[in-house]
Amino acid sequence: VEVEVLQKPFICHRRTKWGDMMLVHYEGYLERDGSMFHSTHKHNNGQPMWFTLGIREAIKGWDKGLKDMCVGEKRKLTVPPALAYGKEGKGKIPPESTLIFNIDLLEIRNGPRSHESFQEMDLNDDWKLSKQEVKIYLKKEFERHGAVVNDTQHDALVEDIFDKEDEDSDGFISAREFTYKHDEL
Repeated sequence: VEVEVLQKPFICHRRTKWGDMMLVHYEGYLERDGSMFHSTHKHNNGQPMWFTLGIREAIKGWDKGLKDMCVGEKRKLTVPPALAYGKEGKGKIPPESTLIFNIDLLEIRNGPRSHESFQEMDLNDDWKLSKQEVKIYLKKEFERHGAVVNDTQHDALVEDIFDKEDEDSDGFISAREFTYKHDEL
């Protein structure tokens, strides 16, 4: 991915990192003929779009090209087909297309998969989550949202989370297993 910074903000309080949610406006063009295939300004009712960095929510080129970005920064990404839609293409994007994106970052939030969330759940700071820690966290989340869930339901939910997330079946969810998964906790 070729990254060109088009505009730098005056002050940068924080830079984007894996797991962050980013609110962006963007325009996407085909390098081949410069035609626009998508724009949040023109499509999407003119609304910017939320995107989570580093979990392959969009194309790989975005995950690579949007790290360490500040609010107010504008970037131009030139993304080769291998980091975009490859041999298949997608919708208006033909196979083997190099894509150009102009991306404007409006806001950054901690994503559900951020290290901050992990640390909040990891009560004994051993860099892994036990079933008990996940259960305590879920209880707090449910209470915060005013939902009542009984212990049996909580246990079933915890088991389900561990089935999906505990890749090496060691009874713990490691920081790596937690941060690079799609399913919401």
